[in-house]
Amino acid sequence: MQDTACFVTHLESALDGTRLPANRPQTLHAGRPLWVRYDLPAVARTMTKQAVAVRPAGLWRYRELLPYADAAKVVSLGETMTPLVACPRLGARFGLDNLSVKDESRLPTGSFKSRGLAMAVTMAQQFGLRRLAIPTAGNAGGALAAYAARAGMEAFVFMPDDTPAINQYECHLAGAKTFLVPGLITDCGRIVREGIERAAWFDVSTLKEPYRIEGKKTMGLELAEQLGWRLPDVILYPTGGGTGLIGMWKAFDELAELGWIDKRHRPRMVAVQSDGCAPIVSAFDRGERFAELFPNAATIASGIRVPAAVGDFMILDAVRASGGRALAVAEPRIREWMQLGMQSEGLAICPETAACIGALEQLIADNWIRSDEEVVIFNTGAAQKYPEAMQVDLPRLKSATEVNWQQILNG
Repeated sequence: MQDTACFVTHLESALDGTRLPANRPQTLHAGRPLWVRYDLPAVARTMTKQAVAVRPAGLWRYRELLPYADAAKVVSLGETMTPLVACPRLGARFGLDNLSVKDESRLPTGSFKSRGLAMAVTMAQQFGLRRLAIPTAGNAGGALAAYAARAGMEAFVFMPDDTPAINQYECHLAGAKTFLVPGLITDCGRIVREGIERAAWFDVSTLKEPYRIEGKKTMGLELAEQLGWRLPDVILYPTGGGTGLIGMWKAFDELAELGWIDKRHRPRMVAVQSDGCAPIVSAFDRGERFAELFPNAATIASGIRVPAAVGDFMILDAVRASGGRALAVAEPRIREWMQLGMQSEGLAICPETAACIGALEQLIADNWIRSDEEVVIFNTGAAQKYPEAMQVDLPRLKSATEVNWQQILNG
């Protein structure tokens, strides 16, 4: 990986625009997240589509739009450009001519969390941090554990005690000090906050530091490149903390400023939640910019079980600016949609993405999406990481020697 000039100019409060220096670790300002800002005119003079096209296929190919300066301190597990898979059978089910899934399950830790944590741990390495902590509902903990192991750092992971077992095991196996907490991710977050002074760790919670957004925005950069530097009409995105949606919208802003995409055409962004945990949807429906804590949050899609998001206003701002929607789907049908996605296309659809299939069904029924529009759903993780959501009672044969072929043919 070649070294590069860093084009970061400063950090900026997403709430009030306050400028902060980017040459030291930063968390929040006035309790709200920060943007990383770049000298985009300088980037435009240095970075070209032709140069990007011949670089290794991965998130680091967009290095001028990323915050790291010292390539020797990049923490990588071989991240790749994830495929944009055409899904004609699933699309036909809903009367769509052009439906694709961007499959983030191909990343090193099996989910899109690899992007954000690769960047957060890389920046922690740049700043000389050695001890990191995170509250997680699932995949983020595994990603931190893996990248911290790669960097030789200490990782502390706190997760609700009903977090999928696979997520628990991967954190432990990667060497993270892993703890199960009664309650929700918000309870885990409180423990991490209390430990900032007592345990001297750095909090890499969703949007509590500015660099996970920068890793996640590479989803938007990749998507634009894969479509020939244009954007689809609609993006459906499973939304918990919302870093991916926020990051993609930031990527589109930056690409437009570089003149790489049409400033006039943006996707309508759909933030998808379960009706078992829908704080963003509730705020959207009320016309409010900030979301209230969602009571008794419960969903099998653990990645979107986030009852309070520190970046709530950033999600809602992006959705509204795009002319999009925030939509909650019926929790009891998530397994059904998960199976539909997998049976239709063979993709390992996670429960969070299954919720997006449910949202697509609803949006088509509402005539909000036309049959000729280009639609992209993000599959944010591998189905194999959710054994609890995949459990099924399979038919058992009475004997391996006396096979009832009628039973087999009838399923």
